[in-house]
Amino acid sequence: MTAFATPGPSASNLAGPAKVLVCDTLAKSGLDALRGLGCMVMNDPELTEATLARAVKDTSPDVLITGTTCISAEVIEASPRLAMIVVAGTSTDHVDIAAASRRGIFVANCPGRNATAVAELAWALILACDRRIPEQAAALRAGQWKQREFAQAVGLHGRTLGIVGLGQVGQEVAQIGRAFGMDVIAWSRNLTEEKALEHGCGFCASLINLAKLSDVVSISAGGGDDSDNLINEKFLAALKPGAILVNTSRGGVIDQAALTNAVRTRGLRAGLDVWANEPDGTEGPFADPLAQEPGAIGTHHIGALTEQAQRAVADEVVRVVRAWAERGHVPHCVNRAVATPATTLLAVRHVNRPGVLAHVFETLGQAGINVEEMENIVYAGGEAGLARIQMDRAPSEAQLTAIRENTNILSATLSTITRRV
Repeated sequence: MTAFATPGPSASNLAGPAKVLVCDTLAKSGLDALRGLGCMVMNDPELTEATLARAVKDTSPDVLITGTTCISAEVIEASPRLAMIVVAGTSTDHVDIAAASRRGIFVANCPGRNATAVAELAWALILACDRRIPEQAAALRAGQWKQREFAQAVGLHGRTLGIVGLGQVGQEVAQIGRAFGMDVIAWSRNLTEEKALEHGCGFCASLINLAKLSDVVSISAGGGDDSDNLINEKFLAALKPGAILVNTSRGGVIDQAALTNAVRTRGLRAGLDVWANEPDGTEGPFADPLAQEPGAIGTHHIGALTEQAQRAVADEVVRVVRAWAERGHVPHCVNRAVATPATTLLAVRHVNRPGVLAHVFETLGQAGINVEEMENIVYAGGEAGLARIQMDRAPSEAQLTAIRENTNILSATLSTITRRV
């Protein structure tokens, strides 16, 4: 592990330089920019889930930055100083978000910054499957000329491209598909017809219908338990014989045993950047039956790993850290509660003086009322502020009167919180 770098100027509101541990590869521009923020940066891309907990315990970072290294509960609990985990990418399914939330640790990601790179690889796989480019290159290297055999590609123009997951990667894939003259259709769990049309795609309400209609399917669905085996035996059976299936999302999205069988028995061509059982590190042996099938080609989970994408992701990591260090704001935070048990809003207009809100919270605490969320804004000139306090129940009239008795309280009013269903 490298030693702490000499920090630049400290962020204005930190007691000292924030410690940042980067446990995966991050573009040098990002590491330099973090140091420019005043952070003490350690970068050890060789850390694994097995060694990361010890590193976190030994270094006590404020911020942990990961790419694909698993962040387990053990890692999260290794240092009481840890305040934020930043994923240099989109998917956060390798982070124990529940453990981070229990300890009040922010988890943030960098969505969409590598979408173009992933879409480019998806199209490389589509074209390689259609034109059998790996097999052609292998034949040439073997000194064989087989023009007749390899002149059997159908081509893509005018055919149907089905996209599973119309997020930012899916949108990029769709745009390129239209440039190839393909008819593009899409399915996502929360996709509407209006949203599909907005992105130039036909709308499929049913995943199975998308399979039936498509000549090529590109999978860019998010990870998570609800996406496990999303592409299953039923979906694969609905595909046309000889269809192309490309996956650049997560290995677990596909029932890989079912896909292996479909490649063998139905002539499907599969292009995979992600696999069900990938090695833990960046190098090592790889044994997967699907990779041995003549109808399957693959890459080494490198969809997001272009220099352009890595710089863009690093820039976003720095933006997240800067916002947290300077303002306490966390862009792209994925573990803030969508809804709380709060039922009542207490709005307190107050003179902007020390101890005013302490009086409010002491009164609520003595009443056994829990504060679920709050914000305090200060008006121009700094003389007055407004605290909006969400509570699990309303204070009594006597308790409200006790709050108002403080001479620095200008007003205190209650309202009911309504939740949109």
